[in-house]
Amino acid sequence: MLNDRNVLFGLHELEGVGWKTIDRLASGVSGAYTELVRAEPGDLVAFGLKPNVAHGICARLTEAYIEQRLEAYERHGTSFLTALDSDYPALLREIAQPPWILYYRGDLKTLELPAIAMVGTRSPTVYGRKISFELARDLSANGVCVASGLARGIDSCAHRGALTGAGSTAAVLGCGPDTVYPVENASLYAEIEEKGVLVTEYPLGTQLKPGLFPQRNRIISGLSLGTVVVEAASRSGSLITADQALEQSRDVFAVPGPVTSPKSSGTLELIRQGAKMVASVEHILEEYRGLVPFGGSRREIGTRPDISASEEERKLLGLMAAVPVTFDELLMLSGMEFGHLHSVLLNLILKKKIAPLAGSSYMTL
Repeated sequence: MLNDRNVLFGLHELEGVGWKTIDRLASGVSGAYTELVRAEPGDLVAFGLKPNVAHGICARLTEAYIEQRLEAYERHGTSFLTALDSDYPALLREIAQPPWILYYRGDLKTLELPAIAMVGTRSPTVYGRKISFELARDLSANGVCVASGLARGIDSCAHRGALTGAGSTAAVLGCGPDTVYPVENASLYAEIEEKGVLVTEYPLGTQLKPGLFPQRNRIISGLSLGTVVVEAASRSGSLITADQALEQSRDVFAVPGPVTSPKSSGTLELIRQGAKMVASVEHILEEYRGLVPFGGSRREIGTRPDISASEEERKLLGLMAAVPVTFDELLMLSGMEFGHLHSVLLNLILKKKIAPLAGSSYMTL
């Protein structure tokens, strides 16, 4: 069926069409993506595309092509979520370049749970393996989804720990959904598909490229309330995820290690720069009291705690009762400090009481 959702999917499937190109086209047709199937190259050039790109899109983006790609995903057993969908993760929608499409395998409801990202070195010490497994296990036992990248080392330990609890885990791939990388994680991939969710912004058939992995890190942090770094050298790729978490106004936590260990130099530097030091799961959960069922019993995937709004949340809901309100207006009207207001708004988004809009505005649901 030809609709805006499927045309956006088809556009995303075209080789050589990236995030910015789709953004230009989305603005050009004001979100009416079906118009692109009938567009002429000159129309797309008027939206800011180069003539050769415009001709390529018009030649390939046909109803037959879209149907062909939809059938390919159905055969593969992979589903997808678009930025147009109401169940697109609210926190991910807030980042600078949210994925237009999220391909997934497994239980999508895993992404409805509060999430904490956990990343670190691909060659951890025994200490790092133990801590990442135990922290992830305890987060999951408290109904928190643990997001990571299915890489060797800390990522794998975090996924395995999280699979033992109700929060389970979300693996964000740096390749297409038809590729298991690294290959030794094939059984872990299968277990996450069964008990959690695997997500990627890369289509079927995407070849492994080093540059794709740093790019996916923004999704790991973007899905999460905060990012925990366990063992990272001073130039570790894990620090990219921590940097992106900070850019997204998310919390950054770091696990300390021996000052003599090169694998702890990055985490110790994060702590020196202001990241919260973590020695137990309580040091993470205490930042989200009222949002995460701190110390509570395990829950089944897809169920959400019945959390009533706090007095501050009710105050903000009252200010947004009639029309969308900007962050600056809420800052002035509420009397809250910048960081605290952002935290309360995040709570309301995750409780699905408000929705973020363009221009740093918010409205009640």
